[in-house]
Amino acid sequence: MSRRTTSPCPCGRPATYAECCEPLHSGRAAAATPEELMRSRYAAFAVGDEAYLLRTWHPRTRPPRLGLGEGGRMRWVGLEILGTSEGTAFHSTGTVEFRARYTEGGRPGSLHERSRFERYDGAWVYVDGDLHE
Repeated sequence: MSRRTTSPCPCGRPATYAECCEPLHSGRAAAATPEELMRSRYAAFAVGDEAYLLRTWHPRTRPPRLGLGEGGRMRWVGLEILGTSEGTAFHSTGTVEFRARYTEGGRPGSLHERSRFERYDGAWVYVDGDLHE
């Protein structure tokens, strides 16, 4: 078993990566809510899974590539969910406001975003987000 599968999940939930976000990344499970998708996308950034990030991005706003491996200087170190709205089984849209902490070149930073999600072909996907200071 690799260290990645026995390590705590980067998304912040009290489970191992193998028990939490890895099943979503591998396609064995699907996110049930926008928050679960947000957490799994954060974990994908943390582990460098560009394919998952692109697969869970709405086609109308998805970039052709992300280039996660380029530079290799950014390291994601923590996720805080600040709020959610809609996103239940009865909704077709939802939002998640979060703060993600990282280090880049040894300097700490954070990203604060209110992300929008939609159901597309029956699955939650990331659409876009508004950055906040």
